Amino acid sequence: MEELQFRGKKREGRHRDTWDPFQLNPIGAEKESKRRWFQLAQYLVAAIVGLAVLTSAIISKGSLLVLSTMSSPTSLRSPKEKQFYMLMLVFCLICPNFLVFMKSLWRCAFKSFVQPNMKTLAFICAIECLVSLGTSILVLVVMPQFDVLTNLFISGGVCIISAILQIVYRLQRETWKILFPICSLILTVAGYCLLGVDYYVRVSSYVDRQGDECFIYVGIGIFSSILISLCWWENPLQATNRMQEKLSELDGFRDFAFVISSILRIMVTGAVYLLYHVVIVESIIWSNFNLQDEDWELVQIGLVMFFLQAFCSAACHWFGVVACKIHAVRMSFALPVSCTGPAVLLLGLVLFITEAQTLDGAEHGNITEFCESLGDLSHKNTTPVVLLELTRSICRTSLNSYYLQWPFGMLALEGVCMWSGFVACTYYVWKIKVQRIERTSQLFVRRLYESAFIDLSLLLNTKMKVPRARNQESHEEMQNCVIYLCATMWHETYDEMLKILTSKFRLDRYRGDPKENHKDCFDFECHIYVDDAYMTEKETGKRLVNSYVTDLIHVVIEVYRVFTNKEPDDVSIYETPYGGRLMFVMPEGNMLYIHLKDKTLIRNKKRWSQIMYMYYLLGWKGYIVKNPQKITRQNNPCRESMVSMYGEIYLLPQHDNDYKRKFISDDNTYILALDGDTDFQPKAVILLVDRLRMYKAVGAVCGRIHPTGMGPMVWYQKFEYAVGHWLQKTSEHVFGSVLCSPGCFSLFRGSSLMDDNVMKKYTTTATRASEYVQYDQGEDRWLCTLLLQQGWRVEYNAASDAYTNSPQEFKEFYNQRRRWGPSTLANTLDLLHSGEETVKRNSSISRLYIYYQMFTVGSSILGPASVTLMIAGAFQFVFKIAGTHSIIIASVPPVFYVFICFMAKSNTQITIAAIMSILYAFLMTASFFSIIGDMVIQGTFLTPTGLFLVSMAIMYAVTAMLHPEEWGMIIYGLMYFICIPSGYLLLTIYSLVNMHVVTWGTRESNKGEGVEKKNQNMLCDRNCTLCCWDMKLQITQETENVMLRQMAGQTAQQAPPLPITNKDSLIQQMEPEAKVDTNTEKAVEGTKKPRTDKHNGMEGKGSDAVSYSSDDSAYKKSISPSVYDEDDIEEDDDLMIADPDETELPVSDWVTPVKAEFLKKLTYANMKRNLQEQIRYTLRNKNEDDVCEELVLMLTDTLNGELSGVGPEDVLSESQLEELEYALEEHSRRILRTSQMEKLEKRVTAAIKKTLTAPQVQKLDEGEQDFWNKLLERYLEPIVDSKAHLEEVTRELKSLRNKAVFLYFIINVLWVVATFFLQAIGTDVLSIKIPKYFPNGTLSDEPLQVEPVSLMFLLSFAILLIIQFIAMLYHRVYTLIHVVSYRSTEKDYKQKEYDDEEDDDGLTLENHSAKGLEFTSDDL
Repeated sequence: MEELQFRGKKREGRHRDTWDPFQLNPIGAEKESKRRWFQLAQYLVAAIVGLAVLTSAIISKGSLLVLSTMSSPTSLRSPKEKQFYMLMLVFCLICPNFLVFMKSLWRCAFKSFVQPNMKTLAFICAIECLVSLGTSILVLVVMPQFDVLTNLFISGGVCIISAILQIVYRLQRETWKILFPICSLILTVAGYCLLGVDYYVRVSSYVDRQGDECFIYVGIGIFSSILISLCWWENPLQATNRMQEKLSELDGFRDFAFVISSILRIMVTGAVYLLYHVVIVESIIWSNFNLQDEDWELVQIGLVMFFLQAFCSAACHWFGVVACKIHAVRMSFALPVSCTGPAVLLLGLVLFITEAQTLDGAEHGNITEFCESLGDLSHKNTTPVVLLELTRSICRTSLNSYYLQWPFGMLALEGVCMWSGFVACTYYVWKIKVQRIERTSQLFVRRLYESAFIDLSLLLNTKMKVPRARNQESHEEMQNCVIYLCATMWHETYDEMLKILTSKFRLDRYRGDPKENHKDCFDFECHIYVDDAYMTEKETGKRLVNSYVTDLIHVVIEVYRVFTNKEPDDVSIYETPYGGRLMFVMPEGNMLYIHLKDKTLIRNKKRWSQIMYMYYLLGWKGYIVKNPQKITRQNNPCRESMVSMYGEIYLLPQHDNDYKRKFISDDNTYILALDGDTDFQPKAVILLVDRLRMYKAVGAVCGRIHPTGMGPMVWYQKFEYAVGHWLQKTSEHVFGSVLCSPGCFSLFRGSSLMDDNVMKKYTTTATRASEYVQYDQGEDRWLCTLLLQQGWRVEYNAASDAYTNSPQEFKEFYNQRRRWGPSTLANTLDLLHSGEETVKRNSSISRLYIYYQMFTVGSSILGPASVTLMIAGAFQFVFKIAGTHSIIIASVPPVFYVFICFMAKSNTQITIAAIMSILYAFLMTASFFSIIGDMVIQGTFLTPTGLFLVSMAIMYAVTAMLHPEEWGMIIYGLMYFICIPSGYLLLTIYSLVNMHVVTWGTRESNKGEGVEKKNQNMLCDRNCTLCCWDMKLQITQETENVMLRQMAGQTAQQAPPLPITNKDSLIQQMEPEAKVDTNTEKAVEGTKKPRTDKHNGMEGKGSDAVSYSSDDSAYKKSISPSVYDEDDIEEDDDLMIADPDETELPVSDWVTPVKAEFLKKLTYANMKRNLQEQIRYTLRNKNEDDVCEELVLMLTDTLNGELSGVGPEDVLSESQLEELEYALEEHSRRILRTSQMEKLEKRVTAAIKKTLTAPQVQKLDEGEQDFWNKLLERYLEPIVDSKAHLEEVTRELKSLRNKAVFLYFIINVLWVVATFFLQAIGTDVLSIKIPKYFPNGTLSDEPLQVEPVSLMFLLSFAILLIIQFIAMLYHRVYTLIHVVSYRSTEKDYKQKEYDDEEDDDGLTLENHSAKGLEFTSDDL
């Protein structure tokens, strides 16, 4: 209710100024807000991860201590048991090495192999052998000799080398923090000293009959701890400038180094075990490894402890990585890992006290008697073995002393020193800052973890990040990036345009609003490329923009009003060699460019628009930022108002982005490819950016595409898209690389597009039949194929949602898939053909992945035959027809449709396909219920068909539940099921037989060229409705050559201009809605001329004396005043202020009506609202609300008084604008002086000027004009093919079509024929008999008989689905990690605290043309 009232008040305010106060309010225009349940879920996930880290670390550490205790020579266990537990300890040490060996071997074999530097490799292997030696000695030799508490404490000393290196290299941000490693070193040494003193007291007191050999083990333990501490030598060194070359070199062949070092570590561990226990102490009796049935308890305890230790160590490491990636370093990583030692100690003491009470320890009077009584329990099964041994081990400490028990305090103090030293050494972990989904290699130095010391291993392995580190992968540099949002439009509707413009304005608000804090740092520009933007007027022959451009202009104005409650301030109109350009400054200062393409000047369609913006944004803009001195200056008047509506960005925004681009590499320049109807949130863009920021090998990343619309065709596509993303794209992402990043919402890395054989090859003009299919029918898939072949990875982010309109009509859907199907097959076959070379270049694509794609391609080729056999099965189920007869009957409709597609026109083919689809849907529905009925009759679902159906339903249901925001898609699964014959049989036939038709097939209507086209040679034109599909039947006498010219985009060039009968064109829209002032025409012309400022004596009201480029190249007027001296700027003023007599530019016919649309800003109604909003926005952060509202009221009264005789829809003339500006400035100056707020005068004056500024017609600078001319000449000139060439292409396309259809036909027929003969032979002769079980578990007397071919295909398909399901589970986990990490850093909409004093201290640069630009510290 409150929202309704709020909107009502806003509407009433607009109604006071105009009779048309009504406006559109597109969905999503409101500000995004954090959802509370997302915040709660984030905290819940962080808490769960933290508990998982703590629990797994405790179990891992505790299991190791239990195994070492039970294998101790002083244990109460038998020698056979001790020997087995010692073997389990060896396996615990070997397990992580084995896992790393397998992963590294996989990467070397299937990803990439780099030739190692032998010296570096030898150094690494030597270090690893020493570490393995120390670990093996400590765990296998020393720890069994000590008690459990000493074993718990002694591991804290493994941080000693790390502390020493931190002291030596001074790796602290602040000098005083060197105290942390110094204290760590002192505490560790003190702990070792206390260890020696403690054992000296034990030996002297004869505690548990311990002798002098204990001192040897103490010394060996200290020595082995020092060897283990070498494990993390790389961490301090990578944080310095030392050995950077060696470490960078090591990163290249780290996988191979891990393969070798893992083998060496396993060998060293085995050697220590055999040398000590076989040669030295001779405790191994080989016959004891022959375990008998009575040893089941021994095996059970040992294996459980081993698996707990191995699994929990790996789990702790993985959860630790997750905790860092979700930005929960302190709560979920550092805190639980640091508390692992105290938690294990506390748990051990609780168990000790509990066990003492259970064994009636209090009755013995003192602990000595209690400990002696434990020996009698070793042969009685009265207590768990593990608890008994732990209690017995604690009794080996000074607590069991007959003389003095106070030395036990030294053991406790030793534990405190060791733990404190370890925490002090890893203090930096608590302050570490990580990026979202930061790479594991950036979080941890080593891939290998030490399972024996999992807590210490995690913290010591966490990467130190200090300012001195000049690491090539430093993420501080990765924060700055520039994104070009490039949307291609082709005959979009008004609503579709509204979606894409609303999305871009949302991103503008997310990025640029100074009132709101956010942590994502990026710059962006919006570009829209409109294909087929012009028409020729019938009466005059003038070239004007068509109705699509008219709609787009209205959408921009409407969306601007919704977001700002005012008209666009800064609009520029450019004539360009390819047509025209409109330039807008969005509300927050970001740029929006609309490029209008004239198909008579530049090539049409999406691929050529992509080439156009790639060369412009990456080629030209990249060139000018690298060579600003080569850009020719131009005497072009630039306007002071070409800034943000807020009046705070004094650098022209279009130049601001180019200036920042100088400091951003091509790797951090991104292009977001969009369609003209895509709808997305800022979150979706940021999640895509994260992937490119974190992973340098990723060349492109796509999001989750959601089809929108209504009707059965959309329902089918919703489930089809869902399953394709849930299973297919995730499996591609996990096992290799995504093959297609759709052009409707994909982010590309600039350097990947600029790579060899990518952008250059993408400009190739199709000349052969296969090129027409691969290049022009699926340009986004071909671009991704080029990226993959060059070694770039393409990824999929399931959390990045985008919505795009999908075909709602059956014909449009079939025509769209007619393009996609052959293109997909052609590009996949191209990738498989170059598979050997691609595997060598692309580390993400392995040979196994190539085999996986071969299997999927084979499955898709056999799709028609599989569906035919499924239909045969349906006939068999429903009509009880014999198997052979059902196959023959099921094969008739596809063969019939093949002939229809060869003989009939496209519209007839689609109509027949629609009819057959409905009939097939009825049959599939009957088949579905028949299968269920058959399972009921059989009394079991454990048949191949029933089991497959049930398992598929369960798998899809589980998959949907794992996508909680999309679970509703499962409802459309039934629609998808009954449409399988249409989608996989009829559509495949249609797309193959019509492969030679390479027209676009969708959005072919061109209302902009005139609605009333002459339907010459039209024999029949009928609109029909068949069930839920609308059909349009047309029979014409068009020749195939004319159709081919249309497909190549030549019809419009060779045919005479079509007459224009569209009454909605811009010429008619120029008629005023109300009485227009007689000086309107003067206002249109007068705004082209600069005028003399009455009050400042400035020439050229809007001239920006420092700008020499109209659009792309201005660097002198930078954000920093120190870039150029003011003297230089002043010297150039005389040269750069244009002569008023020379500023009137000759314009094309289309410019004047376009400009007239934007001149409506200067009507009384719009100007009043604009002035009020400009004043409020300009003073919004000055904490002067009273002054602001007074200015709004008084200046509104002034405007009402000055324009009392002007109608609400009248456009003001030039003289009226000058008089109004003078009156408003004088009045505002008096108000501010009265309020003693003169410091705000400049801002208010800028707001007034901006309100009264008219749209400008400008010219491109000479450099850019030359660029476009050469680009058109080299790559984008309209294609003019000869008649002979078109005939040759037609012949080649038909030949290619015939070959493809023949190949498909033969393969599918062979599959059907093989199944037919197996059915004919009979299941009794050739079949696989499967035992039949009823649901209650009883076995039936009659087994199930299945043909081997059917069973093989069913199993293959099931295996493929299981593989995809596993990949989906893996991908889901990492998607959850990314979402939680994003939510933890999501933009918070909070008011900033502004300090008025800072505003007073602004720097004012003397610039006469700008009346003193004021730079505040915020601006700098």
